Amino acid sequence: MTEDRKPLSSYRAPKYWPIWFAMGVLRLICLLPHRAVLAMGRILGRLAYCVSSSRRHIVQRNIELCFPKMSPQERHALVVEHFKALGMMLVEMGLGRWASDKHLQSITVIKGIEHLRKAKEDGRGAILLAAHFTTLEVSGRVLAISLPFDGVYRRNRSDFITEIQRSGRERSVTNTIEKRDIKKMVRNLRAGRTVWYAPDQSYNRKGAEIIDFFGVPSMHTTATSTLTRLGKAIAIPFFSRRLPDGTYEITLLAPLENFPSDDPVADTRRYVSILEEHIRTCPEQYFWVHRKFKDLPDDYPDYYADFDASK
Repeated sequence: MTEDRKPLSSYRAPKYWPIWFAMGVLRLICLLPHRAVLAMGRILGRLAYCVSSSRRHIVQRNIELCFPKMSPQERHALVVEHFKALGMMLVEMGLGRWASDKHLQSITVIKGIEHLRKAKEDGRGAILLAAHFTTLEVSGRVLAISLPFDGVYRRNRSDFITEIQRSGRERSVTNTIEKRDIKKMVRNLRAGRTVWYAPDQSYNRKGAEIIDFFGVPSMHTTATSTLTRLGKAIAIPFFSRRLPDGTYEITLLAPLENFPSDDPVADTRRYVSILEEHIRTCPEQYFWVHRKFKDLPDDYPDYYADFDASK
């Protein structure tokens, strides 16, 4: 794939000024002590909860589907906490872009990094098999301080937003790879590089299979198996969470054994099972604001149909 990038400094038109202003405010917030930064994030999250009814309904529906045994009060509390986590994610994106290595290392504990170090020593390509948690950006930045890796990103409809996200992530990763550029991922893995990959968001039906997520049918890509096999790599599950005291914990699990197998669907189910286990440790921090259960075949329920019908 050809690169088609413009530097951030080229986005000067008045339509971009509100975003530049927001980035300036975010930069000032990131100068505050860490606890104050997170407090500002929680305030932003509560504000988003109040004004973004469409996103709030998506979060509510996803949590209803995944945690049916929760009482209405428990689900409401989880929705509110999720929006606070989203607000903290926003300010943490600023930390990932501007904070010093020393500061980020001082507030983060990394467990299991020896698995990635061994892959490096053996010259093996490795997939850091992650997922979309609200701590994704800041945890990636901290891990990259210890061991460099490449990161997969997804284009936004706005080139400006894409460049903000990509340039911010490049504070963490050595190279960025657009998610459709499978050839580059495979090439880098075969060269013994590490690729940070989060395949948990719902995909359209091409290259995906229906696999239950918390007991609910969901479209999941089976590409992880293919990437691991073609890249002659190992897969290391990689998760992070924000602790109650505002610090972070990053966990790298042992490489998946007998992975990939001859059954990509079974491989994907293994990943989903591991993901579910981690979500249960910090359910408010998973990215529930995404329509996780969309794009199912016609004979399955449309879990968001009432949202679209009400527009």
